[in-house]
Amino acid sequence: MGRLSELLGVIGTRRPVFVQTHDFPDHDAVASAFGMQGVLGLAGVPSRIVYAGDLQRDSLRRMIRDLGIEVVPAAEVPMSASDPIVIVDGCKGSKNVTDLPGDEIAVIDHHDVKSPDNVPFVDIRSDRGACATMVHGYWGDAGEQIPTPIATALMIGINMDTALLTRQVSSDDIQAYADLYTRADIRLENSILRNSIQTKDLAFYRHALENVQISDGVAFCWFPAGCNQNLLGILGDFFISLEEAEFVVLCARNAHVINISVRNEREGWNASRIVQEALDGIGFGGGHADMAGGIIREVDGVDGPLLRSRFLSALRT
Repeated sequence: MGRLSELLGVIGTRRPVFVQTHDFPDHDAVASAFGMQGVLGLAGVPSRIVYAGDLQRDSLRRMIRDLGIEVVPAAEVPMSASDPIVIVDGCKGSKNVTDLPGDEIAVIDHHDVKSPDNVPFVDIRSDRGACATMVHGYWGDAGEQIPTPIATALMIGINMDTALLTRQVSSDDIQAYADLYTRADIRLENSILRNSIQTKDLAFYRHALENVQISDGVAFCWFPAGCNQNLLGILGDFFISLEEAEFVVLCARNAHVINISVRNEREGWNASRIVQEALDGIGFGGGHADMAGGIIREVDGVDGPLLRSRFLSALRT
């Protein structure tokens, strides 16, 4: 049973389990939670998927609807201090994982994060392109075939986080993808992947095209009127496809925070390290060498020129 057996041992007899994603979850986070809910169910462990923030992308809401995923805002779920929480695609202590009232007993994550203290079960594999790949491995531990809805969700998660197997791909990602391909609803998966933006999003593309600054391989764009963080990621993937852009930084003032999305394809640069250095003292961030994100909660005095200067300085160190 491998890691699954260890996890079940930590859970013990406590019921139900809450499977928590990072805040403002993306496709990989929800897919991973769905897959973990399914594999826990095989062992007779009931669970609920919860998240803080919002579901920001229409394609994500469609995935949830069409695959019958039950995911609810954490604020709507009664939870006591003794209720066990399994965090997927996030880590206890990270600023994008809300500290819920329950007891965080497990972390399953693929980001470059510090292993948390006082968590009995920690499975962090930062070389994996998607958390969905890790959850696929738990199904392998169980020795059970993955049902089509879960296989479809996991495949979407891998495709989204690895940009169709072009970013941060390990051999495990490839093997998981090959197995899921035989079990997933490929037509639905392709439809969700292709239809990731709406006509209302074109205004953000227009703003980006008119305001992006590209110099020495670094593309920067500031969205003073806002842009949700998931769309920032899509726009980041768009700009990194430019021959002239090797490092992309997109920043948006959203309500009372500033969200930041970073993409990198230059060997020797590490997007996670750079975003942490650029935001030192004003915010926080993290991720992977080629994909990272950040957030600033105290926004007074912070604007586009300041952020561009900070990132350029971090890139020079």
